[in-house]
Amino acid sequence: MKTRRWQRAAAFAVSMAAAGAACAQTYPTRSIRLVVPSSPGGGTDISARIVAPRLAEYLGQQVVVDNRPGAGTMIGSEIVARAAPDGYTLLMGISTLAINPAIYRKVPYDALRDLAPISQAVSLPNVIVSHPSLPAKNLKELIAFARSRPGQLSFASAGVGTSPHLSMELLLVMAGLRMVHVPYKGSGPGAVDTVAGHVMLMAPNMLTALPYIRNGRLHAYGVTSARRAAGAADIPTIAESGVPGYEAVQWYGVLAPAGTPRAIIDRLHGATVKALQRTDVREKLSTDGAETIGSSPEEFGAYIKAETVKWAKVVKSAGIAAD
Repeated sequence: MKTRRWQRAAAFAVSMAAAGAACAQTYPTRSIRLVVPSSPGGGTDISARIVAPRLAEYLGQQVVVDNRPGAGTMIGSEIVARAAPDGYTLLMGISTLAINPAIYRKVPYDALRDLAPISQAVSLPNVIVSHPSLPAKNLKELIAFARSRPGQLSFASAGVGTSPHLSMELLLVMAGLRMVHVPYKGSGPGAVDTVAGHVMLMAPNMLTALPYIRNGRLHAYGVTSARRAAGAADIPTIAESGVPGYEAVQWYGVLAPAGTPRAIIDRLHGATVKALQRTDVREKLSTDGAETIGSSPEEFGAYIKAETVKWAKVVKSAGIAAD
């Protein structure tokens, strides 16, 4: 009996693989939706809109960017996790996929179970910035200024548990500071309010921040990576500016619903890597401090697992929890 059940299961697996391969031969036959789980203007959105047109060229169908912000990027991520596994609904995933399980008591999906990694697309640091009216001109002055005013300064983020939020929280823990967190539905809206002076500080990603830094509307104190960003080598790292050992980077990557046929995953992976290798794509992203990656599905999956473990420890140490 066990042998028969095994034989039936094996035959079913073979038939499903054959069906997936046949489907991939004609895939895609219509436009593809690339869900961005944050607001327009943030780094995830900017990266998606740079990559999508080139991805469309290699797939032969339009790739439509669909912003679905909210709930710490969980709304957009859940849309993809619950979508049909046919390759027509994809996610430009963000580092919150690894962070949210440590922040929220209930995440409506399991990123490691319900999503299929395709490729990490981009890695980039955040950059700690302030409204120019803040008198501190470097990180040491900022730490001294904030330390003398515990709880009086506010900082914006892209939402509770996002990389901009945890980048600031890590600084507060390591420097012994207290500030008020003001979460937004994405880096774009948070940066706009920081530029307007409604909040004093933020740690947005480089893609969002650099245009404001370059036109003098935001003042930069340091990038959150271990080394300086290629697109902004004049901005020091947080570690070299007075907080040794500090490091926090943000990443984006393409994922599909779990159960998507491997042949379609491979087709999407190949197109994604080709898009990321394009000179114009690399130049647009590197100019704003981002690094293109193009990892394999297996490498991206392992990276997400490692990030999940890392940020769970940080969140616990900082005592962060969703409201």
